[in-house]
Amino acid sequence: MPESRPRAHIAMVGIPAVSHVLPSLRIIRELVDRGHRVTYANDPTAAELIAPTGAELVPVPSTLPVADNDWPDDPFGAMDVFLDDAIQVLPRLHAAYDDDPADVYLYDIAGYAARALAESQGRPCVQLSPTFVAWDGYDEEVVAPMRELPGADAYRSKFAAWLAACGATTTDPDSFAGVPESALALIPKAMQPNAERVDTDRVTFVGPCFEPTTDEWHRPADAQNVLLISLGSAYTRQPDFYRRCLVAFGNLPGWHVVLQIGKYVEPGELGEIPPNIEVHQWVPQRAILDQADAFVTHAGMGGSSEGLWAGTPMIAVPQAVDQFMNADRLVELGVARRLDTADATADALRTALDELITDPQVARRSRQLRADARAEGGTARAADLIEEIVGRAR
Repeated sequence: MPESRPRAHIAMVGIPAVSHVLPSLRIIRELVDRGHRVTYANDPTAAELIAPTGAELVPVPSTLPVADNDWPDDPFGAMDVFLDDAIQVLPRLHAAYDDDPADVYLYDIAGYAARALAESQGRPCVQLSPTFVAWDGYDEEVVAPMRELPGADAYRSKFAAWLAACGATTTDPDSFAGVPESALALIPKAMQPNAERVDTDRVTFVGPCFEPTTDEWHRPADAQNVLLISLGSAYTRQPDFYRRCLVAFGNLPGWHVVLQIGKYVEPGELGEIPPNIEVHQWVPQRAILDQADAFVTHAGMGGSSEGLWAGTPMIAVPQAVDQFMNADRLVELGVARRLDTADATADALRTALDELITDPQVARRSRQLRADARAEGGTARAADLIEEIVGRAR
């Protein structure tokens, strides 16, 4: 390594959800390529995703219901699942890192245990956020109303008791779960709500840090236009919605459609498949988006970012959590139409597609936002900033 980059031990702590692992993998690979020793604490089920980066897996079993996607319906029930996971993860992290501390800890937004570990060791930590971050006024606008919900008091009491006992120096749950001292937002800044109110002394928007696309997808020679339909990896139990898509876009002149249905639905459940539609449980999404003319998405932050990166107009059909806010943001940006699942009839889907592809302003905004996303610095900038933090801490 160059003398300006002394070798460091950099630790990443994550959770096994694919949408939380993928956004930062390219950064991990870059840090390894720069000669750093990188360890990655996560559930063994994430090993196949992590291995190509060259990072050393530190196996830390997770209790999160990622495999069956069986999350509690109420907000604090879901948040309690993450807190319980952090509580049981922290002793395992101490066992792995107390005698081998990292120079800096990187962690996912759900990696509470990593921040607690770093604070107890007096080491710097950097949050790698795969979604939008809190802004000035977030507590009043978002957190305060949630405190009125059933379960809020019990959750905050449990969180505070854990922080008081685990060695963390930040013992207020709202402060601990809020904006950390240092965070890298791995999203296009355009997707950040109230971006002008984000504390840029703490948060740096580096944009998406995608792995190079190695998958191939060949656009059919007779396809005048290509439409990709994907609800991501988690919220894909939607056979009725897929059937509506077949009606909306089947045999549409000039259009070739790629429909990803996920692992919870079998193609046979959809009935007869029109000849212009190919159906798969998984597809190389970014490779297709590079050639697509429109994208029906659940508006997860990963899919939204990939759509903006490719400059592909979107029909947003949000399914859960932050996807509703993301869908509204895409509409505000002028590159999407939003349809809630109940309203996404075949006629509504077809109308939304017609509006998108015939609106010159949508095309113009898509090109501009594509350029903006690619100018934010990405992987190299993120790795540079992490190295700067290591240098300041030594």
